[in-house]
Amino acid sequence: MFDETEILTIDVISDVICPWCYIGKKRLEKGLALRPDVATEIRWRPYQLDPTIPMGGIDRQLYMLQKFGDPHKIVEMHQRIAAVGLEEGIHFNFGAIERTPHTLDAHRMIRWAYDVGLVDEVVSGLFRAFFEDGRDIGDHEVLVDIGNVAGMRPEGVAKMLAGDDDKNTVSMEFMQAQQMGIRGVPCFIFGSKVAVNGAETPETIATAIDAALEELNGPIDPA
Repeated sequence: MFDETEILTIDVISDVICPWCYIGKKRLEKGLALRPDVATEIRWRPYQLDPTIPMGGIDRQLYMLQKFGDPHKIVEMHQRIAAVGLEEGIHFNFGAIERTPHTLDAHRMIRWAYDVGLVDEVVSGLFRAFFEDGRDIGDHEVLVDIGNVAGMRPEGVAKMLAGDDDKNTVSMEFMQAQQMGIRGVPCFIFGSKVAVNGAETPETIATAIDAALEELNGPIDPA
């Protein structure tokens, strides 16, 4: 049986400009609440939906038209996602987004947040800033502000963003995800044993936790 002192790792492969990853984060939290006795460690892993986006980002409207073509299709897609988001307490504001950013620097900041125990605050801040406030999370000043609100030292974040800290590490992790065959996010990997692709329901997340624990420790004794 799983020792309550042990920790189940959950690797979340995602991109902070992926709306389904934001929804997936909320559903993961609900799934974990269904298994309150299981100690977990969530490890956010970088992914880039489109690594061809220039480092300075690109005009959002132009990018969406290039990617999807039909503006009516874009509106309908956003409406569907927004409706699902409301069910999870997310107020998507796609109309406020002016630029689609390259997310390398955002992923770098997530890595630094681990060192100060603020990763959940930073990830939540990045999602909220982009999808609800329409902020450019590729802009260093915006990233510093998000980090500051989360509790990180702004001067430290600014200094690291100005350098090359962890650029290669983040890029290598992204390539590793591709080598694993991951082509869509979010992807959740429980205990390096069980994978769930997509923003599945909290109940599916809870079932995956159970399956991972069984893989790691054998069948749970009902007694």
